[in-house]
Formats: sequence, structure tokens, C-alpha cells
Amino acid sequence: VLVLLSLLGLAAAGKLLVVPVDGSHWLSMREVLDILRQRGHEVVVVAPEVTLHIKPSKNFVMKMYPVPYTKEDLKKQFQAFFHFSFEQGSFLERFVKAYQGIKRITYFGVTSCGHLLQNKELIRYLEESKFDAVLTDPVLLCGAILAKHLSLPSVYFLRGIPCGLDFDATQCPKPPSYVPRGFTQFTDHMTFLQRVKNLLHDIPDIFLCDFAFEPYSKLASEFLQQDVTVLDLLRQASVWLMRSDFVLEYPRPLMPNIIPIGGVNCAHK
Repeated sequence: VLVLLSLLGLAAAGKLLVVPVDGSHWLSMREVLDILRQRGHEVVVVAPEVTLHIKPSKNFVMKMYPVPYTKEDLKKQFQAFFHFSFEQGSFLERFVKAYQGIKRITYFGVTSCGHLLQNKELIRYLEESKFDAVLTDPVLLCGAILAKHLSLPSVYFLRGIPCGLDFDATQCPKPPSYVPRGFTQFTDHMTFLQRVKNLLHDIPDIFLCDFAFEPYSKLASEFLQQDVTVLDLLRQASVWLMRSDFVLEYPRPLMPNIIPIGGVNCAHK
């Protein structure tokens, strides 16, 4: 009986491919990986050689690949992007700064993803490793591209995606009379004029998201040898683990596979 129970324990464990995003995104995900390893799962993390916070650990196997930029370049652009988040100004000023910041961050994400997909030795290793699922943050879509290539179910672990792409991908309602848009500082109780302004904020978001995410569509189409859109990549998720909580944010509609797990950092929860 003891032998059979031990075999059942081994069968319950899985092999997880993790494609993280650097910065605070990783700091939350790392806590989850530590717990998964304690529960017997095998975890393999794929990351570029140049990162700010992603480091090897005894709790997972680390597979790294070279990229054509330095840690100093990466740190400089991250700091510039974060400084924008705390600056004041008109909507137009913040929009221009957001565009510039997203342009710089997109360059690093797309460059890193391109070098990963072109690394034939690493891709061959991933194909032969027989993973059970992919855990990734879809704010950068490289993990989603790998999940599609490997035909694996994917779990998205995220704080959110700009321009409401998470709503679009899950077909989740987001009426502008109810759900405030980014940069508006509105609540879920709006006057008529605020609802009109809220609706207008969707227009520049379309431009920003086309600029920030379309390069991933091009990468995916070339790598997978088929036409793939950003929403195609996002829609394949089996589960969305949202690092949000209605105590911290306005209430919003949720789809059945969207699970709020609470707070910006879900350590020890």
C-alpha cells in the first residue's frame, strides 16, 4: 500500500515550463514556484542571460539564452519607465510619455523573445522535455508563443495587460459606463460626462497596443509558420490568475477561468 501511495504521489507531480517577465512580475511569480517545487513539481525557468531580478535557484532548473544588450541598458530603461508612472501632467503629456516608455520596453521584450525563438538548441530541448503546462505572464507574449508551439495548456499569472486586451481575449464585458479606463482616475460611479471621457480613452489605447504588441504577432507568425494575432495568443490560456483584488480596485466582471488571487504581491498566500 505504501509503495502504491508513493507512486500516486509521483504521478500527481507535473513538469512546468515557466517563461517569466523581469521586475516585480518575477518577484511575485518566484514565490509560487517555490511552493510548487515543495509540492513535488519539476520547474524549468527560461530567461535571458541579462536580467534585473531573475536568478538561479535550487527550486528550479534555469535555462538561459544570450541577448544583445547589457544589464546597464536594461536597468536604465526600466528606471525611466517607472519614473513616468509617478509623474503628473495632462492626459496628452502622460500619453506621449507612455508611448515613449512602451516603445523602449517593447524593444527589449521583442529582442529577447526573438533571440529565444532563434535559439535552436534551446527550442529543441523544450520540445523534447515533455512539459505538462506553461506558466507565463502575458504582458510579454513570448511564453504564449512557446505554449502554442509546444501545444501545451497555459496558465497566465498577471497583474493586467494594457488597453484591456485581457478583457478582449476572454470576451469579458468592459462597458465604459461602468469600468474605468487607465489614466482617467475615475471610479465605477461616474457622471454622464465622465462616462463620455471614459469612452474616448479607448481610442488612444488602440494605437498604443497596436504599437506595443503587434511585433509579437509578427514574431509568432514567422516562428509558427502561420498567421497569428495577439488575441489568438492570449485566447489560448486555460486559466488567468489575476494578481488583483476588489478591495484594492473597482469591481469588474469576470469570466469563469479568471481567478483573482489578491494583491499586487501574493507572497505567502
